[in-house]
Amino acid sequence: MINNFKMSMLSLRTRIFLSMIVVIVVSSVLLASISILQFKSEARDYHQERLERKETAIKEHINYVLSTTTYPLTPKNLDLIFKDKIHELSQIHNIEINVYSLDGHLLKSSKESFSIDKMAPPIPKYILKLVRSSIDKRFVDIKTVDGVKNRSSYSQIKDDKFKPLGVLNLPYVEDDSFYEKELHSFLIRLGQVYSFMLIVAFALAYFLATYITKSLKTIADKMSETNIEQKNEKIVLDANSREINLLIRSYNEMVDKLEKSALKLAQSEREEAWREMAKQVAHEIKNPLTPMRLTVQSFQRKFDPTAPDVKQKLNEYSETLIQQIDIMSAVASAFSNFASMPAQQNETLNVVEVVELALDIFNEDYIVFESQYPSIISSMDRSQLIRVITNLVKNAIQAIPENKEEKAIKVVVKREHNQVIILVQDNGVGIAEQTVPKIFEPKFTTKTSGMGLGLGIIKNIIENYNGTITFDTQLAKGTTFKVTLPIIQS
Repeated sequence: MINNFKMSMLSLRTRIFLSMIVVIVVSSVLLASISILQFKSEARDYHQERLERKETAIKEHINYVLSTTTYPLTPKNLDLIFKDKIHELSQIHNIEINVYSLDGHLLKSSKESFSIDKMAPPIPKYILKLVRSSIDKRFVDIKTVDGVKNRSSYSQIKDDKFKPLGVLNLPYVEDDSFYEKELHSFLIRLGQVYSFMLIVAFALAYFLATYITKSLKTIADKMSETNIEQKNEKIVLDANSREINLLIRSYNEMVDKLEKSALKLAQSEREEAWREMAKQVAHEIKNPLTPMRLTVQSFQRKFDPTAPDVKQKLNEYSETLIQQIDIMSAVASAFSNFASMPAQQNETLNVVEVVELALDIFNEDYIVFESQYPSIISSMDRSQLIRVITNLVKNAIQAIPENKEEKAIKVVVKREHNQVIILVQDNGVGIAEQTVPKIFEPKFTTKTSGMGLGLGIIKNIIENYNGTITFDTQLAKGTTFKVTLPIIQS
């Protein structure tokens, strides 16, 4: 992140240059575009208004001619009425005037007699239709010929009773030379102004870049040397910019907080490490104590000195207690090295026999043991395998509510291919969905579901022997833990 900051700082001058150039170019293009559109809009409005003014003035003059003529006001007499007047009207208003009959044929034109086409084309029918259908009986046809826009106005000539007599046509050619000159002159002045602004922007950008990057380089160098594992120096610099001074002050405050955080973090990590170690050791010691207590209680309840096999039972109880004591001894001896706690003592053993022996310490009559084979041989530490079974069975017992009528725990040992499978099934409350991802974390969890105590250590033990542990669970129906270990002997 520091390197990225330094690279950004080094290219700041270039970015300031480019930013100002882009702003100037974009603004000049926008202003030029708006100006061109404005000039074109003004020219269009000017020509439209000019044609309307001329048409209004000519129609008033035509109405005067119609009111003073001696010819009857009929469509047939339009040719006679405007025989001499049409040239006068054209000269007065400085525009070409054409008079058409109602069916669109040319009757009179202000063009010179030698230039009048006797076979002049009639007005297109669609224009006549538009003229008749419009409210003001008028239509303007706009066409572009050879790049020049031509407007042609068509309107009805009416008598004093508003009865149509013919059609008045006023051709109008738009002359934009004046506006084009004005626009050309404006764009030249605009280019000169923005060229000057571009030169000023280059000088200003150079000054700003030099001014800003000088202080930022010092800050970047200090930030690149900042490390939580060392004592960091503060920045002693009085910049001319208030923003740079705020950045320096923030950095110095960050250095103070970083130093305090480093001390707290080191202390917290040490305390957390000791807490976790204490929890794990306490848990590992408590695991053998529970089977030992159950064994003693069972011995007190079932011991009969007159029984013929009393010596054998004493040996079994003693062997069970010795195994649990060995587990506690191994935990204590490996206290300084939690990762390898307890040390592995690999031996070739009958998994079926060891699992069945581990279940003898439990007095619950709803615990059922099944084995597919009488003997399945694997290589593993006997005490660690017993710890795995007793822990899983104890968790299964805790997972079943006390008020449940039909309690059931089933421990199954079977063989699949070259693996031995140990299943511990219960019909308890199951594991909540939000707890499933954390079930094997090596730390204490709540006992409300009876799952999770020591499962992290169990997972570590099993994986050390290239095995796996998984589980399937359903809320209110129960959980099945599956332990898989390799077989080394058939």
